[in-house]
Amino acid sequence: MSGQSYQIGDYNQTYKTFRQSIPEIYNWAYDVFDKWGKDQRKTAIVWVSSDGKESREVSFHYMTHRSIRLANALSGLGAIPGDRIFTLLPRVVEWWEIMLGCMRARLVPVPGTTLLTSKDIEYRINASESKIAITDIENIDKIESIRQDCPSLEKIIVVGDHGPWFEYENLIRDASDKLPHPRNLSSDPLVIYFTSGTTGHPKMVLNTHSTYPLGHLVTGKFWLDNRPTDLHWTLADTGWAQAAWTHFFAPWTMGASIFVWDHRDKFDAKGTLRMFEKFPITTFFAPPTAYRMMVQENLSAFKPTKLRHLVGAGEALNPEVIQEWRNHTNLHIWEGYGQTETTLIAATFPGMQYRPGSMGVTAPGYYMAIVDEQGNELPTGQEGEIAIKTYPEWPVGLFPEYWRNPEANAKSFRNNWYYTGDLATQDTDGYFWFIGRTDDVIISSSYRIGPFEVESALVEHESVAEAAVIGKPDPLRNEIVKAFVVLAEGQQPSNNLVTSLQDHVKKTTAPYKYPREIEFVKELPKTVSGKIQRNQLRDAEI
Repeated sequence: MSGQSYQIGDYNQTYKTFRQSIPEIYNWAYDVFDKWGKDQRKTAIVWVSSDGKESREVSFHYMTHRSIRLANALSGLGAIPGDRIFTLLPRVVEWWEIMLGCMRARLVPVPGTTLLTSKDIEYRINASESKIAITDIENIDKIESIRQDCPSLEKIIVVGDHGPWFEYENLIRDASDKLPHPRNLSSDPLVIYFTSGTTGHPKMVLNTHSTYPLGHLVTGKFWLDNRPTDLHWTLADTGWAQAAWTHFFAPWTMGASIFVWDHRDKFDAKGTLRMFEKFPITTFFAPPTAYRMMVQENLSAFKPTKLRHLVGAGEALNPEVIQEWRNHTNLHIWEGYGQTETTLIAATFPGMQYRPGSMGVTAPGYYMAIVDEQGNELPTGQEGEIAIKTYPEWPVGLFPEYWRNPEANAKSFRNNWYYTGDLATQDTDGYFWFIGRTDDVIISSSYRIGPFEVESALVEHESVAEAAVIGKPDPLRNEIVKAFVVLAEGQQPSNNLVTSLQDHVKKTTAPYKYPREIEFVKELPKTVSGKIQRNQLRDAEI
């Protein structure tokens, strides 16, 4: 089994015959993860410190018992099934323990990236009504600064220090290591991620004990091609759904170990390449931006010891970048497509024909098509919206709802389809070709950025009267945030003002959202009703 390849083989046959049943009672931590922990020596995580000088191996068995203790500790603090637990942690082993522990206690983690500002955190805690927050000493000040404005927040747990807070290790040490299977329904809430939209605040995406845990079997088996002997590495912050996708459920379902580099600075292309030489990493996920930056290094001098399989997702990857990797490493980058709301829904799977620029074909377990507003499937080659069929069977990996957001649910779930918000065409062989988005979400270095959030931050500046934000095509980042700014009366454009506005956005919202380009304009294009016509601004940049 350990040497077995899980490549999809005959795609058409696999797609037609693939079926997944959903047990009524299901808890992935007990039903899947703990089975790998029966071998007390089997490694779950290889963790490396930010400076690369410290490393440690953690077994499945160790993680099982630590997460059971945490589950009991959280219950001892008054958390009951269904309560939300906000997490704000870098890539530390404790984050994986927390995800498992919450699962065992039927609590609902709400992961956030450490790039979030206090304002971002306040909104997420209040929107989710999180009862407990878990963070580290580097980020505690952000939470403390808004704690009084978060009425649901009762307790704070800190990894690495205690002060006036609950200390993580003390809770683990004092808790019981016995906890029976919770017998939870597979439809019970599992995790909430926030995703950016074009208007208003970020939406809460609710996934259940069946969607991610069962849906990512396809991700791990057919796309990552993970095996029990693999060491898999995903470049993803713990606050993003991709961490749950390919750094939690998918590899661990297949019994693979995961590699974690707790790197806390900007992406380091050279440092990343060195990790492949120092550790026996076999499979790897990265967003296209990372691949673009790595090919700018001397790949000829790159000598990975064990690397055999590469995947990428988040945006389209340039065919020339894929070719560069193949030229220097003899390894292909297999592309995939999905959303926070789904598991893997399309990909070019290992063993299939690669078509440069394509998103690939529909993943087993889904029926995906190009449809119009009325839900009619469109002919081959005709542009429309990517949609997933929800009737007569709801796909295993599709989220059930935007939590507490009936308006967003009504917009996305129509005519027995889930509308993804992405435009594409499909060719005669079933390959999908991405065109753009129906909304204005900006995807920069795989980060989803809502224009509304950036515009709101800009307008808060005393020099700004109006602002509109778009994604401008960029060869490295896919898109960059570009802002069009109408200045307040008496204000004059200048390079110093550009810097001031950029710094203001970095302080007001997450730093990755700041506009890398700012253009001062006298007025913004608008509809008769006064809505900003971002499409006109985008068209002018193409």
